[in-house]
Amino acid sequence: MTQISGLVITLNEAHNIVDCLRSMKTVCDDIVVVDSGSSDGTVELARQEGATVIVQVPFLGDGPQRSHGLPYCRHAWVLNLDADERLEQDLIDYIRRTDLDSLGVDLVETRRRNYIGQRFTPYAGQYPDYVKRLFNRLKADFTPVTAHTYIQASSFIRINAHIIHYSYRDYPDMVVKCKYAGWLARNLADSNKPLHVWQPVAHGTWAFIRHYFVKAGFLAGLDGLTLSICKGLGSYLKYANAIEIRRNRSTTQ
Repeated sequence: MTQISGLVITLNEAHNIVDCLRSMKTVCDDIVVVDSGSSDGTVELARQEGATVIVQVPFLGDGPQRSHGLPYCRHAWVLNLDADERLEQDLIDYIRRTDLDSLGVDLVETRRRNYIGQRFTPYAGQYPDYVKRLFNRLKADFTPVTAHTYIQASSFIRINAHIIHYSYRDYPDMVVKCKYAGWLARNLADSNKPLHVWQPVAHGTWAFIRHYFVKAGFLAGLDGLTLSICKGLGSYLKYANAIEIRRNRSTTQ
Protein backbone atom coordinates (compact mmCIF):
# COMPACT_ATOMS: atom_id res chain seq x y z
CA MET A 1 0.00 0.00 0.00
CA THR A 2 1.23 3.49 -0.90
CA GLN A 3 1.80 5.87 2.02
CA ILE A 4 -0.87 8.59 1.98
CA SER A 5 -1.41 11.88 3.80
CA GLY A 6 -4.93 13.07 4.61
CA LEU A 7 -6.04 16.68 4.20
CA VAL A 8 -9.20 18.33 5.56
CA ILE A 9 -10.23 21.98 5.84
CA THR A 10 -12.58 22.89 8.67
CA LEU A 11 -14.70 25.59 10.28
CA ASN A 12 -16.84 24.53 13.25
CA GLU A 13 -17.01 20.87 12.26
CA ALA A 14 -17.03 19.33 15.75
CA HIS A 15 -20.07 17.23 14.80
CA ASN A 16 -18.20 15.72 11.83
CA ILE A 17 -14.47 15.81 12.36
CA VAL A 18 -13.91 12.74 14.55
CA ASP A 19 -15.77 10.36 12.21
CA CYS A 20 -14.06 11.92 9.20
CA LEU A 21 -10.56 11.52 10.63
CA ARG A 22 -11.19 7.97 11.84
CA SER A 23 -12.35 7.08 8.35
CA MET A 24 -9.21 8.62 6.85
CA LYS A 25 -6.97 6.79 9.32
CA THR A 26 -7.96 3.49 7.73
CA VAL A 27 -5.63 4.43 4.83
CA CYS A 28 -3.64 7.48 6.01
CA ASP A 29 -0.78 7.52 8.54
CA ASP A 30 -0.48 11.33 8.38
CA ILE A 31 -3.39 13.79 8.50
CA VAL A 32 -3.32 17.59 8.20
CA VAL A 33 -6.31 19.74 9.22
CA VAL A 34 -6.37 23.36 8.08
CA ASP A 35 -8.81 25.22 10.32
CA SER A 36 -10.13 28.71 9.68
CA GLY A 37 -11.03 29.76 13.23
CA SER A 38 -13.37 27.17 14.72
CA SER A 39 -14.97 28.01 18.07
CA ASP A 40 -16.72 24.68 18.74
CA GLY A 41 -13.81 22.46 19.72
CA THR A 42 -12.97 21.21 16.21
CA VAL A 43 -9.26 21.93 16.65
CA GLU A 44 -9.02 20.13 19.98
CA LEU A 45 -10.90 17.09 18.67
CA ALA A 46 -8.67 16.92 15.59
CA ARG A 47 -5.52 17.03 17.71
CA GLN A 48 -6.90 14.31 19.99
CA GLU A 49 -7.26 12.14 16.87
CA GLY A 50 -3.57 12.69 16.08
CA ALA A 51 -3.95 15.22 13.26
CA THR A 52 -1.53 18.06 12.62
CA VAL A 53 -3.66 21.20 12.88
CA ILE A 54 -2.76 24.38 11.02
CA VAL A 55 -4.86 27.43 11.87
CA GLN A 56 -5.19 29.75 8.87
CA VAL A 57 -7.22 32.90 9.49
CA PRO A 58 -8.55 34.61 7.48
CA PHE A 59 -10.00 31.93 5.22
CA LEU A 60 -8.12 32.10 1.92
CA GLY A 61 -10.86 30.62 -0.25
CA ASP A 62 -11.68 26.98 -0.95
CA GLY A 63 -8.76 26.24 -3.28
CA PRO A 64 -6.04 28.36 -1.62
CA GLN A 65 -7.00 27.13 1.87
CA ARG A 66 -6.52 23.51 0.80
CA SER A 67 -3.29 24.32 -1.06
CA HIS A 68 -2.02 25.99 2.12
CA GLY A 69 -2.07 22.60 3.84
CA LEU A 70 -0.18 20.65 1.18
CA PRO A 71 3.38 21.57 2.29
CA TYR A 72 2.56 20.15 5.74
CA CYS A 73 1.70 16.74 4.27
CA ARG A 74 4.51 14.20 4.66
CA HIS A 75 3.69 12.04 1.65
CA ALA A 76 3.37 12.72 -2.08
CA TRP A 77 -0.07 11.09 -2.35
CA VAL A 78 -2.84 13.01 -0.61
CA LEU A 79 -6.44 12.07 0.20
CA ASN A 80 -8.50 15.23 0.46
CA LEU A 81 -11.92 14.94 2.13
CA ASP A 82 -14.47 17.41 3.38
CA ALA A 83 -15.38 16.97 7.03
CA ASP A 84 -18.79 15.54 6.09
CA GLU A 85 -17.28 12.81 3.89
CA ARG A 86 -16.29 9.23 4.74
CA LEU A 87 -14.64 6.36 2.87
CA GLU A 88 -16.74 3.37 1.87
CA GLN A 89 -15.20 -0.06 2.35
CA ASP A 90 -14.73 -0.56 -1.42
CA LEU A 91 -12.49 2.52 -1.60
CA ILE A 92 -10.57 1.48 1.52
CA ASP A 93 -9.94 -1.93 -0.07
CA TYR A 94 -8.85 -0.35 -3.37
CA ILE A 95 -6.35 1.98 -1.70
CA ARG A 96 -4.91 -0.78 0.50
CA ARG A 97 -4.24 -3.14 -2.41
CA THR A 98 -3.03 -0.55 -4.94
CA ASP A 99 0.46 0.78 -5.59
CA LEU A 100 -0.64 4.27 -6.61
CA ASP A 101 2.76 5.14 -8.10
CA SER A 102 2.46 2.25 -10.54
CA LEU A 103 -0.79 3.59 -12.01
CA GLY A 104 1.02 6.15 -14.16
CA VAL A 105 -1.46 8.92 -13.32
CA ASP A 106 -1.52 11.95 -11.04
CA LEU A 107 -5.08 11.56 -9.74
CA VAL A 108 -7.70 8.93 -8.92
CA GLU A 109 -11.34 9.95 -9.38
CA THR A 110 -14.00 8.13 -7.35
CA ARG A 111 -17.77 7.96 -7.13
CA ARG A 112 -19.62 9.68 -4.29
CA ARG A 113 -22.94 8.80 -2.66
CA ASN A 114 -24.77 11.89 -1.39
CA TYR A 115 -27.10 11.64 1.60
CA ILE A 116 -29.89 13.73 3.12
CA GLY A 117 -29.69 12.68 6.75
CA GLN A 118 -29.43 8.89 6.44
CA ARG A 119 -31.31 8.78 3.12
CA PHE A 120 -29.49 8.07 -0.13
CA THR A 121 -31.05 8.81 -3.52
CA PRO A 122 -29.52 8.19 -6.95
CA TYR A 123 -31.81 10.82 -8.48
CA ALA A 124 -31.67 14.61 -9.00
CA GLY A 125 -28.01 14.41 -10.00
CA GLN A 126 -26.96 12.85 -6.70
CA TYR A 127 -25.39 9.69 -8.18
CA PRO A 128 -23.05 8.85 -9.73
CA ASP A 129 -21.29 11.97 -8.54
CA TYR A 130 -17.63 11.73 -9.59
CA VAL A 131 -15.14 13.60 -7.41
CA LYS A 132 -11.39 14.14 -7.45
CA ARG A 133 -10.04 13.37 -3.97
CA LEU A 134 -6.88 11.24 -4.23
CA PHE A 135 -3.86 12.81 -5.96
CA ASN A 136 -0.12 13.27 -6.10
CA ARG A 137 0.58 16.70 -4.63
CA LEU A 138 3.95 16.90 -6.41
CA LYS A 139 2.18 16.85 -9.78
CA ALA A 140 -1.29 18.29 -9.12
CA ASP A 141 -2.89 21.08 -7.10
CA PHE A 142 -6.21 22.75 -6.34
CA THR A 143 -7.61 25.46 -8.59
CA PRO A 144 -7.21 28.86 -6.83
CA VAL A 145 -10.92 29.70 -6.61
CA THR A 146 -13.08 30.87 -3.70
CA ALA A 147 -15.63 28.04 -3.89
CA HIS A 148 -15.99 24.57 -5.40
CA THR A 149 -12.34 24.05 -6.17
CA TYR A 150 -11.18 20.96 -7.98
CA ILE A 151 -7.81 19.32 -8.49
CA GLN A 152 -5.95 20.09 -11.69
CA ALA A 153 -4.00 17.10 -12.94
CA SER A 154 -2.52 16.13 -16.28
CA SER A 155 -3.69 12.52 -16.06
CA PHE A 156 -6.21 10.52 -14.03
CA ILE A 157 -8.19 7.32 -13.84
CA ARG A 158 -11.79 6.86 -12.78
CA ILE A 159 -12.73 4.00 -10.47
CA ASN A 160 -16.07 2.74 -9.18
CA ALA A 161 -15.16 2.80 -5.48
CA HIS A 162 -17.06 5.24 -3.27
CA ILE A 163 -16.94 8.15 -0.88
CA ILE A 164 -19.97 8.80 1.34
CA HIS A 165 -21.07 12.41 1.55
CA TYR A 166 -23.50 13.50 4.27
CA SER A 167 -24.48 16.51 2.20
CA TYR A 168 -27.40 17.77 4.28
CA ARG A 169 -28.60 16.97 7.78
CA ASP A 170 -32.19 17.83 6.84
CA TYR A 171 -34.22 20.15 4.61
CA PRO A 172 -33.45 23.35 6.59
CA ASP A 173 -29.73 22.53 6.28
CA MET A 174 -30.24 22.19 2.53
CA VAL A 175 -31.63 25.73 2.39
CA VAL A 176 -28.89 27.11 4.63
CA LYS A 177 -26.22 25.73 2.30
CA CYS A 178 -27.56 27.89 -0.51
CA LYS A 179 -25.27 30.47 1.13
CA TYR A 180 -22.39 28.94 -0.84
CA ALA A 181 -23.91 30.67 -3.85
CA GLY A 182 -22.26 33.80 -2.48
CA TRP A 183 -18.81 32.25 -2.90
CA LEU A 184 -19.62 31.07 -6.41
CA ALA A 185 -20.94 34.54 -7.20
CA ARG A 186 -17.56 36.06 -6.38
CA ASN A 187 -15.87 33.65 -8.80
CA LEU A 188 -18.38 34.63 -11.48
CA ALA A 189 -18.09 38.35 -10.78
CA ASP A 190 -14.31 38.13 -11.07
CA SER A 191 -14.52 36.38 -14.44
CA ASN A 192 -14.82 38.06 -17.83
CA LYS A 193 -18.25 36.58 -18.49
CA PRO A 194 -20.99 39.10 -19.33
CA LEU A 195 -23.82 39.33 -16.81
CA HIS A 196 -27.41 40.35 -17.56
CA VAL A 197 -30.47 40.92 -15.37
CA TRP A 198 -32.38 38.03 -16.98
CA GLN A 199 -29.73 35.45 -16.08
CA PRO A 200 -30.71 34.77 -12.43
CA VAL A 201 -34.23 33.73 -13.43
CA ALA A 202 -33.12 31.84 -16.54
CA HIS A 203 -30.34 29.90 -14.81
CA GLY A 204 -32.39 29.30 -11.67
CA THR A 205 -35.32 27.94 -13.68
CA TRP A 206 -33.11 25.73 -15.82
CA ALA A 207 -31.30 24.35 -12.73
CA PHE A 208 -34.66 23.30 -11.28
CA ILE A 209 -35.80 21.73 -14.57
CA ARG A 210 -32.48 19.93 -15.04
CA HIS A 211 -32.48 18.36 -11.57
CA TYR A 212 -36.19 17.61 -11.28
CA PHE A 213 -36.99 16.42 -14.80
CA VAL A 214 -33.79 15.71 -16.75
CA LYS A 215 -32.01 14.07 -13.78
CA ALA A 216 -35.23 12.40 -12.58
CA GLY A 217 -35.57 14.16 -9.23
CA PHE A 218 -39.31 13.51 -9.48
CA LEU A 219 -38.57 9.84 -8.78
CA ALA A 220 -37.19 10.74 -5.34
CA GLY A 221 -40.41 12.19 -3.98
CA LEU A 222 -40.10 15.08 -1.55
CA ASP A 223 -36.31 14.68 -1.36
CA GLY A 224 -36.03 15.14 -5.12
CA LEU A 225 -38.38 18.12 -5.18
CA THR A 226 -36.63 19.88 -2.30
CA LEU A 227 -33.20 19.22 -3.81
CA SER A 228 -34.32 20.58 -7.17
CA ILE A 229 -35.85 23.71 -5.62
CA CYS A 230 -32.64 24.39 -3.68
CA LYS A 231 -30.50 23.81 -6.78
CA GLY A 232 -32.65 26.34 -8.60
CA LEU A 233 -32.44 28.82 -5.72
CA GLY A 234 -28.67 28.40 -5.49
CA SER A 235 -28.24 29.06 -9.20
CA TYR A 236 -30.52 32.10 -9.01
CA LEU A 237 -28.56 33.53 -6.07
CA LYS A 238 -25.23 32.86 -7.76
CA TYR A 239 -26.10 35.09 -10.72
CA ALA A 240 -28.05 37.67 -8.71
CA ASN A 241 -25.19 38.07 -6.23
CA ALA A 242 -22.61 38.30 -9.03
CA ILE A 243 -24.59 41.11 -10.67
CA GLU A 244 -24.85 42.89 -7.32
CA ILE A 245 -21.10 42.55 -6.70
CA ARG A 246 -20.25 44.08 -10.07
CA ARG A 247 -22.82 46.86 -9.56
CA ASN A 248 -21.32 47.73 -6.17
CA ARG A 249 -17.82 47.76 -7.63
CA SER A 250 -18.84 50.14 -10.39
CA THR A 251 -20.38 52.59 -7.92
CA THR A 252 -17.21 52.72 -5.78
CA GLN A 253 -14.81 53.33 -8.67
